[in-house]
Amino acid sequence: MPNRVLSEALRLIPHRLPTQPSAAERVADALREQIVDGSLRSGTRLTEETISAALGFSRNTIREAFVLLISERLAAREPNRGVFVATPTADDIHDLYATRLLVEPSALEYGSGWSDDTPAELRQIVETARTAQEQGDTAGIAQANQDFHRAITRLGQSRRVDHLMAGVLAEMRLVFHLMDSEEGFHEPYLERNDEIVRLLERGDRSAAAASLRGYLLDAEQQVLRHTLPPSAR
Repeated sequence: MPNRVLSEALRLIPHRLPTQPSAAERVADALREQIVDGSLRSGTRLTEETISAALGFSRNTIREAFVLLISERLAAREPNRGVFVATPTADDIHDLYATRLLVEPSALEYGSGWSDDTPAELRQIVETARTAQEQGDTAGIAQANQDFHRAITRLGQSRRVDHLMAGVLAEMRLVFHLMDSEEGFHEPYLERNDEIVRLLERGDRSAAAASLRGYLLDAEQQVLRHTLPPSAR
């Protein structure tokens, strides 16, 4: 007997489903990349006219892209003023680190994506960061740090967690952009990344997870000290 509910629902679906990202998604991707890279900083106004002229998309498409970025908390709409690159608040920072504390240490200690090659893969990322440090490449250090945390997240072998953490780490770049000096922030954590890898190389995932947990707690407090007045912490 035919499933009437399913049949009726299927009739509502367009015959040709989209197989490629929409124009709005492509615009959102382009703007997201500039936000994450730091070319578009917190508080920058995103105007339909300028983006439309630069990228060649209609203003309706730009508006749709704004909706996507706002849903990801990378942009914010201010009444009677327009759309701006988001500026993280104290609550945002607390929430981001709360999420990271739940996900990253657990992935490191219990993630089923662990293999004998994992310590070497993380070691390579640390060495990439060291090379960037020697070259005075602040952006390279920051990118390597992002790669380190993404690699830890992937140990969970969960598409849902990966998607969640991609958004979290993108928001974290907005947080880092508020710091007076990204180099001054990231360099001490390069040594702590190295410590985590050394613990993993010894086979102690529990100790590595504990180290990461302390690392994230310290990082949250440092970010709050550098980005917010005492009354807002």
